Amino acid sequence: MSPPAAPEPAPVPAQGTRLHTSRTVRWLLWLAGTLSLALGLIGVVLPGLPTTPFILLSAACYARASPRLYHWLTHHRFLGPMVRDWEQHHNLTRRTKTVAQVSMVLMVSLSAWGLRERPLLLAVVLVAAAVGVWVVARIPTRPAPSGEG
Repeated sequence: MSPPAAPEPAPVPAQGTRLHTSRTVRWLLWLAGTLSLALGLIGVVLPGLPTTPFILLSAACYARASPRLYHWLTHHRFLGPMVRDWEQHHNLTRRTKTVAQVSMVLMVSLSAWGLRERPLLLAVVLVAAAVGVWVVARIPTRPAPSGEG
């Protein structure tokens, strides 16, 4: 007979974060976190919809609303590493930023081609893309490890 499994540690929100005192606000944060999580998961399969920002927003909402959901998200097999990496470093690698920006430009280029007959909608898409690329550029970049160029 094997010994009983060690109990899992209690879920703890991000360092320096505490549950909101208002039950209504916690419910609204849960709702926002769940909507953000859904958008992030849709972004996995829908080109042009970002995944990471929505997952990080979801984690931030859950940290203030539900320790159980926050723990689930940070320990999730696929989503947890991106949340834990952000919480540890609060920056992105050069590679991650480059992939994000190139992906945005490629997807917007395809959209722009399809919208070339609708100048107003094309302008909206191009402005949104420029804002997206600018936002990613403003996120701090993690210094390369020693020994890498």
